[in-house]
This record gives sequence, structure tokens and C-alpha cells, in this order.
Amino acid sequence: MRDLKQIVKAYDVRGVVPEQWDESLSRAFGAAFVQVTGASAIVVGHDMRPSSPGLSRAFAEGAAAQGTDVVEIGLCSTDQLYFASGKLDLPGAMFTASHNPAQYNGIKLCRAGAAPIGEDTGLVEIRELVESWTDAEGTVTVPAAAEGVTEGLITQQDELHPYAAYLRGLVELSGIRPLKVAVDAGNGMGGHTVPTVFDGLPLDVVPMYFELDGTFPNHEANPLDPKNLVDLQAKVREVGADIGLAFDGDADRCFVVDERGEPISPSAITALVAVRELAKAKAAGEPEPTIIHNLITSWTVPEVVREHGGKTVRTRVGHSFIKQEMARTGAVFGGEHSAHYYFRDFWRADTGMLAALHVLAALGEQQGTLSALVAEYDRYAASGEINSTVDDQKARTAAVRAAYAEVPGVVFDELDGLTVTVGDWWFNLRASNTEPLLRLNVEARDEATMAKVRDEVLAIVRG
Repeated sequence: MRDLKQIVKAYDVRGVVPEQWDESLSRAFGAAFVQVTGASAIVVGHDMRPSSPGLSRAFAEGAAAQGTDVVEIGLCSTDQLYFASGKLDLPGAMFTASHNPAQYNGIKLCRAGAAPIGEDTGLVEIRELVESWTDAEGTVTVPAAAEGVTEGLITQQDELHPYAAYLRGLVELSGIRPLKVAVDAGNGMGGHTVPTVFDGLPLDVVPMYFELDGTFPNHEANPLDPKNLVDLQAKVREVGADIGLAFDGDADRCFVVDERGEPISPSAITALVAVRELAKAKAAGEPEPTIIHNLITSWTVPEVVREHGGKTVRTRVGHSFIKQEMARTGAVFGGEHSAHYYFRDFWRADTGMLAALHVLAALGEQQGTLSALVAEYDRYAASGEINSTVDDQKARTAAVRAAYAEVPGVVFDELDGLTVTVGDWWFNLRASNTEPLLRLNVEARDEATMAKVRDEVLAIVRG
């Protein structure tokens, strides 16, 4: 029998196809999804992975068999699915495994208005329903719909052009100067969305790997890993581009490279976009708009937000925490170190494409280079996230805490893992929920201090 706890994660469903899940299981997930949400209609989309069309259609059939109407929007990015969920005010299901290798697939689920579904907001109930329909041999038998319930209709609808028009309506781009933009879609859904979103703008787009291919023949569609940015960096230098953009597999995250081919940290992008969203909110009459950031975002972000008359709320890492805090506080924008960017004007959902448009607008509104533009948003030396495989996450974390307990002025914070702050530096050590890993992030006023602290902590973690 398949263990559904292996594929139903904290925020989504994800596993190897067909070993861990297949179309019969997807059909059951569709039935369970509509039972838990009580939806009379849903919207479903999928990425370019070979298994996505079949899994997506099975899910739709499972939902329709329970009497729920299904709007299929076909090939789309994850943020395009969120757009459809918001625009149509329907719960949604996106079939993607984001940046995972080709043999994986998954489902990102949301309620109407792109509200997140995670383990605390319905995902456990969905898993338990499917488990209750599964026998000891692993055969899934979904109960028939209640007597008198007629099967729902499955219809198709194009949401790509409305999505592109909506995003462009949120950013003033009409006055920007011409820009040369290298874009690495990684054979993912950016190859589908970028041409339509950028169409008609004064952009000379240099496309890289725009062919939709879920086997990822050129490199992994995970720009968070530096090795997957190498091709884009080389292309920016080769063609003299003003900026480089790299999207992950489902194109909900966007990474930015400057005109020198140097990566710009997502914290700097968060600060840049925050300044623009603060100005927009203040112009609309909000005296002190709120920006959300997770606890391993650079100190630069709250500094910049305060300097521009806003206030910040610090959260745990993860989209469900960001979205919950945005809803609670009415925040206009939120950013994470992983290049997820959340907008109140986009149903508090994450969209790398909207962040990219903001960066293009900021660059195109002035004559300087991107590196000069973001210099004021990159004030500290950062290690980036460093993973260490450990036997005992709690014991290693406790050893690190003990090592710094007597340091003068030390401040400990356990909002999410262990954060240690001393004067002009800090680090956070977090346990992975799914692997025997500890994740370390270090930031300091200068490179030498950051390297010293990083090496000290890693020696304890790996000791």
C-alpha cells in the first residue's frame, strides 16, 4: 500500500510518477478536494511535464463525478492558476512539481480567491479521505456521489491573455526606455507566459530554453541553485543585456541577474519592489503600509521599508505563513529569500512575473544600470542557504545554541529554528521538514565576519 504521508507534504502533493502516485490516485484527490472544500465548481491547470495532462484530467474527472463543474485552463504557470482562482472566485488545482526532476509531479491546491491550502487548512483532511478509500492492496475506490447528484461539466477556458493583461495593469510600463532582456525559462512554463506578458513592451527579449519540455534537457529548472544560472549569466554578458531573468519550472519564482551577469539577491529584489508598493499604497492614502518578510530575509529589507515610511512584519519561512500574515495585517507586499514574491493586488498570492515587471519598470524609468540601481538594497554580506546532512537535528541545534550562550550581547530567537544575533551579524539554523538536513543562513556587515561566523557554525553542525 502506498503511504500517502510520503507525498502529501506541508503545502502540496508531490512525488514520483507512477511509483508513488498515478492517475487513479489523482482521480481520488479530485473527489476528496471538492468534498473538503464543498465547491460547486473548480479551476484546474497543469505544467509541461509529460505526466501532467493525464493527472490533471483524472483529477477533473474525479471532481466532476462528485457533481462539481470543472474549468480546465490547460497549460499554465502556477501564478496563472492563482489568477484564474482569483478572477473566477473558484478553488483551484495546479499540477506541477515546480523545480523537481522530470519523474516527479504534484498538486498545488488553493481555495477560492487563491487562498492557500496546506496541512493546517485542509490538506490533511484531503489525505485522510483518500486513505479511507484505499484498501490494503493500494486499490482506490471512490464512493459514488450522493443519489440525485448529476455529474459536473468539464469545460475549457483560455486565461493566458487575461492573466497577462491583469499583470500589466498593475505596473506602469508605458514610459520605460528600451531594454535588452535575456530570459532563461529552463524549458518550463516561463516559455509559455513570457511571450504573451512581454508582448508589445519596449523589450528586446533574448529567449533561452523557451521550448516546453518537462524532461529539462538543458538544466534543472531551479534557479535557486547557482549552477542553473550559469547559462543565463554567460548569455547576458555575450549579448550585452541590461538584465537577465530566470524562471523556475512552474514560473512562479523569478531570479534576476544584472548587466554584469551577477545574480541579485532575492532580498534586494524584495526591498526594491517593497519601495514601489509602498509608494503606490501611500499615494492611495495608506499612511504606513505593511510589508511582510520571512526571518531569513536580509536586514536590508526592514531598514529600507522603515526609510520609506512603511512597517514590517517578520514571519516563519513558507508561503502559508506569509499569506496568513498578509491577510491579517492587510500588507501590500511580501518577499522571501527563495524568490517568492506576494502581492495584495494579486490575491496575496506569489507571482514572480509581477515582480519581474516591477524590476523592469524600475530599471526602465531611469538611465543607470541595474547593478547601480540595486546597490542601495544590498547592504550586507550573506552566505546564502547552506545545507548539512546530520544524524540528529535537535542535538546539533542544541550544540550550536550552547556554543553561543555566553557570547556578550547574544539574542536567541526560536520563531523558526534557531536565530542567533550578535551586534552586526546573525545566523539562522532551521531543520528541514522532509530530509535529515539543517539549513544555515548567515548575514554580517562585512564578508570577513560572515565567513568567520559561517565556518564556526558549520564546524559545530558537521562536527
